[in-house]
Amino acid sequence: MNQETAKIPQATAKRLPLYYRFIKNLSSSGKQRVSSKELSEAVKVDSATIRRDFSYFGALGKKGYGYNVNYLLSFFRKTLDQDALTKVILIGVGNLGTAFLHYNFIKNNNTKIEMAFDVDPGKVGTDIGDVPVYSLDELEERLEGENIEVAILTVPATSAQNITDRLVSSDIKGVLNFTPARLSVPNHIRIHHIDLAVELQSLVYFLKHYTEEDTEMSQDESVTE
Repeated sequence: MNQETAKIPQATAKRLPLYYRFIKNLSSSGKQRVSSKELSEAVKVDSATIRRDFSYFGALGKKGYGYNVNYLLSFFRKTLDQDALTKVILIGVGNLGTAFLHYNFIKNNNTKIEMAFDVDPGKVGTDIGDVPVYSLDELEERLEGENIEVAILTVPATSAQNITDRLVSSDIKGVLNFTPARLSVPNHIRIHHIDLAVELQSLVYFLKHYTEEDTEMSQDESVTE
């Protein structure tokens, strides 16, 4: 994401890829124009929030007309740096890591897992989903000069902090953390925690204790946190 969008609220920034995905689908279907109401129904974000999000970028649409799909597509492609390839590494080639390697963000042309690392001798030296798997001992050596700033972490929680420290020393700037560990990093490092067990427990709690109306509200909130 470029510097211009860095100053918008973080909640808005998190919704931008959601908008882009839907707009991209609209363009592929040949649709020329879309209203904030149509966007709202598709992405499950209320219309007022969508209009507020878009307002941070100036006049993207016209009252009574809606939004030009091709213009929005071009705008969000540039805003989200879709024309620049972001190279990613993955550490931990277990079940979840293997699934990531096979998927490898095939619907996002600007994101690609370049290499993976593991400690299992049976996986080291193989290719999974056309991604080479290297020994974790080679991490610093393999990253040197590769200009890779993002890592996906799918390792045991007990190993997460030590590996993260090594990533920071290797100039990784962002980590997508799928472990339960809460990682300590310098202020300039961005960590996004995704704890599937916590999310599942939260879902079960909401099912038991909240009404249908509360659930509809939480769907909007889920993309604003």
